[in-house]
Amino acid sequence: MELFYDILKQLIRVPSVVGAEHSFFMFLKRELEELELSVEYYDGLLVATGNNPPSGYLSAHVDRHGLICTGRNEFQYAAFIAKNQADLQGTSNSEQMLKSFTTRFVDQKVQAYQPYSGSYLGIGIIEDAFLCQRRNNIIFKVAGFDHLLPSTPIAFMDKLTIEDNLVSAQLDNVLSVAIILYLYHLGYQGTAFFSASEEAGKSWRFVLEWFRRFDKTTEELLVLDTSPYPTLEEIANLDIVLRNRDENGYFHSPLKAAIKKIVQTKKIKYHFKDTYLKNKMMQEGITSGSIGVTELGRLIHATKTIQGTTLQIPTIGYHTVNETTYKKSIDAAIEILKSLYDLH
Repeated sequence: MELFYDILKQLIRVPSVVGAEHSFFMFLKRELEELELSVEYYDGLLVATGNNPPSGYLSAHVDRHGLICTGRNEFQYAAFIAKNQADLQGTSNSEQMLKSFTTRFVDQKVQAYQPYSGSYLGIGIIEDAFLCQRRNNIIFKVAGFDHLLPSTPIAFMDKLTIEDNLVSAQLDNVLSVAIILYLYHLGYQGTAFFSASEEAGKSWRFVLEWFRRFDKTTEELLVLDTSPYPTLEEIANLDIVLRNRDENGYFHSPLKAAIKKIVQTKKIKYHFKDTYLKNKMMQEGITSGSIGVTELGRLIHATKTIQGTTLQIPTIGYHTVNETTYKKSIDAAIEILKSLYDLH
């Protein structure tokens, strides 16, 4: 796994704020082309293919949370701007969690960069973060960035920390990108989609556009991601997370049964997130909570022809630079994917 963590460390250092992912795409494109893969760059999507493209369809989003300069000394949460705000209803689990995280951003170092070239523009420190009810967004006060122009992306300064079998960084979703790149090193020869703006709810459109562009369909799209939980204790006895469905639809794919068989054979600890959330809501007497929204669910709902399933790694510290998972969960996810795609 030394190679995997080397890949992850490199990727984490390249900023990829939602809506400003181009420089990350270019870095990833070079890494993939060094493995002699065919790589195509489309609007919001990087697609890699090996010698046997239909042998697998993996997907992971590349965007991470950050800020966007929206005026002189004014900075807002990038995902809510990229979402055009009109879509921000505050009803999803992630939106509700984010709005309770404002204090976690204080004293966080951030770096500004050119949105297209990725050129470094300086380091600042977040002095304050608060939810503005009028604009329905998180507003930041950042020291050292009074020279920045509107639309400049600002990424959280990040590095990988590995301690006591725990892995920490802004893992969502660079962790899944690193896993796919590592699989190509191991010999995976299928197709992989790396999409932009998932945190703004747009990535599924870029993936769908590729399938429509080439008049293709599949029942075996496997979307990799992290999945948030409140405490370390809750994920201590959980290796990976599966789903039967999300708010948008059911996941009917042979991959779901195949993965379930692998985890049971290898005694990997798992549960279905939709069932977990339903049970939790029942225990708390909640009748109208969300079981979550995923890129895959949006795709299934929009097409009725594309199907697949998800494989997620449980984490805590969702959408912060201290998002944390157990090494055993990463090991389990890679073990499942190696078995699924017959890699050694």
